[in-house]
Amino acid sequence: MTAIFTSLAQAPGTAFKLAACGAALAFLSAPSTSIIHPAEAMAEREAARAATVKLARELEDFTVQGESLLLEDADSAQARNAGIPMAARLTDTMRPFRAITAGTASHSTALGCLTEAIYYEAANESREGKRGVAQVILNRVAHPAYPSSVCGVVYQGFTAPVCQFSYTCDGSLARRPLAHLWQQSREVAQAALAGYVDEAVGTATHYHADYVLPYWAFRLEKVHVEGRHIFYRLPGRAGRAAYFSARWLGREFHPSFNPARFAAEEDAQEMVEAVAAIAPRDPTDRRADNDVGGRLDPSTGWQLSIPDPTAASRGYRAALEEQGRSVSSPEARGAVSGSQP
Repeated sequence: MTAIFTSLAQAPGTAFKLAACGAALAFLSAPSTSIIHPAEAMAEREAARAATVKLARELEDFTVQGESLLLEDADSAQARNAGIPMAARLTDTMRPFRAITAGTASHSTALGCLTEAIYYEAANESREGKRGVAQVILNRVAHPAYPSSVCGVVYQGFTAPVCQFSYTCDGSLARRPLAHLWQQSREVAQAALAGYVDEAVGTATHYHADYVLPYWAFRLEKVHVEGRHIFYRLPGRAGRAAYFSARWLGREFHPSFNPARFAAEEDAQEMVEAVAAIAPRDPTDRRADNDVGGRLDPSTGWQLSIPDPTAASRGYRAALEEQGRSVSSPEARGAVSGSQP
């Protein structure tokens, strides 16, 4: 290479020398390339896909329901949430979401799902708070670990015991929305689907109200607080904008709300509670399971205790007395004690 520069220096013409030297420097500064074996490239892709699948399975439990909550006491939760430090702000910005063409059936369906989520999750929040919820949902659409449609993200797990957005599985949809708050939510949803990006939320994929404390609040990176909601992004490479590379599925599907499902679940829960309230059965009780009357102890004989109209009959009373005398005899007691109920 030294010989090349020497020959260039001896070449006539200043302009030619400068051009040649520039070309030589470009060659030297170019990154070296190495040939990647197809098997190695395939192994890397498989490893990346396996990592994404593992992350997706883990994130299914990152909800604000059930066992994921560490604290449900509002005062204690707010104090501990405030103590979680804010993560460093990144220069990453999410690309505008414009995957769904306005005026299409898919756009109308996605708009309905997104409006619904914004309303039931943040109806009482400010417009900025509503924008934050919309941004989280669209961030998930673009993240490989989540469904690749707006309605798919919103209704993820709605038929399972644990869902991602609680209003889809707790019966909240039975409540009729307030018109003016619904319209505000729709306007925010329209702007988000048209490409509005909430830079304050950034690449956040999670949020929760400040009056609860889920365990994952300490595992993710806290990036923003707006109203009662605290927003988080995934740590490391999974939370960087470049990782949000999934394409929109190409269609939207809005599941139908079935009020009977929640009524059935409520009835089933009441039945479970009623059964649990019944005292456990005495193991020495030998009566049949379908016996709803009194118990009968055959080892001591039996005697009618229910008043009967024929009790006034002299012959009937005589029969009872005769029966009582036969049971009290030693032979009768032996026969009764050896019998099976």
